[in-house]
Amino acid sequence: MKKLFIIIYFHFILSLSPTIVNSGENKILVKVNNQIITSLDIMSEIKYLETINNDLKKFDNSKIIDIAKKSLIREKIKEIELIKIFKEIKIQDEFFNEVSKSYFKRLNINSNTEFKNFFIKEGIDPVQVRKKITLEILWNQFIYKKFHQNVKIDINKIKKELKSKKRVQKEFLLSEILFNLSDGENLETKFNLIKEDINNKGFSNAALAHSISNSSNMGGTIGWIKESVLNSKIKIELEKISKKNFTNPIVIPGGFLILKKEDYREVELELDIDKEIKMVIDRKTNEQLNQFSNIHFNKIKKDISIYEL
Repeated sequence: MKKLFIIIYFHFILSLSPTIVNSGENKILVKVNNQIITSLDIMSEIKYLETINNDLKKFDNSKIIDIAKKSLIREKIKEIELIKIFKEIKIQDEFFNEVSKSYFKRLNINSNTEFKNFFIKEGIDPVQVRKKITLEILWNQFIYKKFHQNVKIDINKIKKELKSKKRVQKEFLLSEILFNLSDGENLETKFNLIKEDINNKGFSNAALAHSISNSSNMGGTIGWIKESVLNSKIKIELEKISKKNFTNPIVIPGGFLILKKEDYREVELELDIDKEIKMVIDRKTNEQLNQFSNIHFNKIKKDISIYEL
């Protein structure tokens, strides 16, 4: 399948950059510790990212390569950490099928057969896609096991707030860009760079280019979030902006967050207050675990040797 994929995709890659492929040679481009990223890996990643997010095609060729390379480096760093913990990078079929249906919902993939057929049709090895999703699932399991005891949720406060709220509350349709500053980077300069990409290429494209969140591959889309789930700092920033606008960087554990208010609406609270409380607890727990994930990723990245050849 890889040979067929190379033939189909070869002319496109030649147009991207002569440094990626030279006379069909599969070259090593990056070393992440003892793991390698080749020109074939970059080709495959570009094809995969384009398939799940058409906005990637709006970038120029060098930026597309850079996005694919950064995506693979993040993946390799997680894999290096997970190999220390799990005997195999593997999960049960039943669990994978449920997660993949949710992950690829907007591609209308509802079964393992549809998953395989879809990616084969797109010229992408479904085994490699499965590995990507498996790595994310195991990473999330690892983060939960390591940090769940550090999650701080004030259940009494949540109950009090929900019981005192009106039966109608706001929901926001949000997209995000989560970013860090490298050594020597200035927040204002970095934000201006991101803002320029947002204004010129759109928020989705800017998320692809700059966000370190897992949502980046989907253009930063988070979905509808209830007001009761958001912390006060984020609610204040969202109230400052109108629909279709985005916030200034919000300082959170593990980085800086830019949110776009795609839309908002008012909805009635669930009559089942216990169900509503559980939903808020789950969302706040996931938010904190995501922050621990970013912090831990940044920590282990410092001990990883990354060489671009």
